[in-house]
Amino acid sequence: MANRKNGAIYTGSTSKLVQRVYQHREMLVEGFTKTHGCVLLVWFEAHEDLQEARRRELQIKRWKRSWKVRMVEETNPDWRDLWVEIQG
Repeated sequence: MANRKNGAIYTGSTSKLVQRVYQHREMLVEGFTKTHGCVLLVWFEAHEDLQEARRRELQIKRWKRSWKVRMVEETNPDWRDLWVEIQG
């Protein structure tokens, strides 16, 4: 989640992506995303196993910011909101 291109970036994991993104977009979740206005889904990864997803989340959280920005821009150079694409 991000608040704008090259802005604040939030990394998390969930078993219900659509529901969780909705909560962030509507600012229903206290914490970093609400404080920083991170309402744009700019990147995501799907995993079969929630533990695997959690390990990946923790790995990415340890990354330098420049690595996270590069990861987003490799697949979403304009930082467009992917919310429309994940809705059923």
